[in-house]
This record gives sequence, C-alpha cells and structure tokens, in this order.
Amino acid sequence: MVRTDSKLKIAVQKSGRLSEGTLRLFSDCGISLNLHEARLIAPAENWPLELLRVRDDDIPGLIMDGAADLGVVGENVLEEARLERGGMGAAAEYRLLRSLDFGHCRLSIAQRTEDANGSLEGQRIATSYPYLLRRWLVQRGIRATPVSLTGSVEVAPRAGLAEAICDLVSSGTTLAANGLQEREVIFRSQAQLIGRMGPLQPEQSATLDRLLRRLDGVQKARESKYIMLHAPKKRLEEVLSLLPSKHPTVVPLQHTRTEVAVHAVSAETVFWETMEQLRELGCSSILVLPIEKML
Repeated sequence: MVRTDSKLKIAVQKSGRLSEGTLRLFSDCGISLNLHEARLIAPAENWPLELLRVRDDDIPGLIMDGAADLGVVGENVLEEARLERGGMGAAAEYRLLRSLDFGHCRLSIAQRTEDANGSLEGQRIATSYPYLLRRWLVQRGIRATPVSLTGSVEVAPRAGLAEAICDLVSSGTTLAANGLQEREVIFRSQAQLIGRMGPLQPEQSATLDRLLRRLDGVQKARESKYIMLHAPKKRLEEVLSLLPSKHPTVVPLQHTRTEVAVHAVSAETVFWETMEQLRELGCSSILVLPIEKML
C-alpha cells in the first residue's frame, strides 16, 4: 500500500491490557497526543505522527498489509496472527523494532484442580489462541482438540465445553476463582513495537529514528538507578568494587581532601546490604535515585 502523507501511522490498542502502558510510554517520550474517547485517530500535537486506536487483534494485519507504519501489540497476538495468516497464504511479514517493558504475561494450559496432573491426550482444550496451542501440541506430540472461544475461556470446563483451557495468565487469580490450576506455560509474551515491511519516506524514517532513540532512553532510564555517595579516598577501590556500575565518576570534594564524591548509573538493583557495606567502608550521604530520562 502506497501513501503520500509523511506522518507515521502507529496502530495501538484502543482499550485493554496494553493501552495504558502504550500511552504512558509515548507520554514519557515527550509526545503530546490529542486524545478523544470517541475518535479512533489521535494525532500528535508536537510530532509528525498519529495513533490509530483499534482492537489489538487488528494490529498485526494493519502492519502486515502495510496500512499502518508501526504497531504496539502483544507478542501473543502477533504470533497467533502470523501463524493464522501464514496458514492461509496471506502476507505475514513485519519488522520487530523493539521489545517494550510492559504487557508481560504468559499463555498457559490449565485444568480443573482435581485433574491438574492428568494427561491432555484426547482432551478438548478451550482457547482464544488455537494456532499457538495447535503448534505446541504438535511439538509435544499430544493429540488433543483445540476448541476456539473468543471470550470467557475459564468457564469452558464448568460448562462442559472442554476438559482444559489455554489462556493468558498474569496472577492466576481468575483461574483459582474458576476452580482451575495452571499446568504448563506454552508461550511468554510482552509488548512489541513492530513495523511494516518496505521503505519509509525520508521524513518518516527520520521520525522513526528519533522515536526509537527516545524509547531506548525511556526504557533504559526505567531500568536504571543513579547512585551518589561520599567515599574515603583510602577505601576507594573497595567502594568501587561494590558498586554495580562499570564506569563510575569520581570527583574531588571542595571541603575535604580525604574524601571524594562518587556518581554512578546502575542497571542493576542496589540492595540494602550493598548500602550497608558501603557505610561500613566509611561512605556517607549515600543516595540511590530513580532516573527520569537518558540519552
């Protein structure tokens, strides 16, 4: 599909599991969106892009058919669509641009609690992801029958529609409430930023490059902490060995010649035990701070 406008069109979930995380991510990137609940297109006020707010099941097709430039979609929805479209001979290609740090879940087999250790052989398994389930069954050599349902999968065993289910699980609370026990994870998922195949216009490519830089900065900042402390010079090597950072900055302090200031960015968790060890080495003014932005 060939378009002449230079705005990036990004398909996102209008409402649901990924919607909030997607909007927060764009906001953290400094993108101001003109959102109205009833409108399916949300233009950015300060970027040459617009969001297409659609059902999550529609996002892979919009990308694979070239109707949208980018999409934010759950890996589970993406892979299910790829398998389905591939089986029908339809276009199923896309570019994976970034894995995003939200929308984590798992697709799991669950059975009634009293049957949780029983065989799946010959069983009916209710699911909204028949292609992912069928692939897993073939890989395991299990002969079972997927039963496709578009919603309320958890009630299938109680309603006599199936003996087991295959559905998304986050905490497992819904399974327990319906007398089900998680048995095996068949697919793990998180949000993905994908792009259509084929070249973008130069203006679109520039916008995408800028967006990816900001996405990387936001995600790196979320994962990192900024560490600041005063350390005695004579124990500096021991102090630096405790810090979860490869390139700390060491600067002199104006009020003393026996101590230095140490600043470091860490992508690892800084535990209380580490801070206590630093204190025992004579460090003071130990601060561990969140980072808002990084480039």
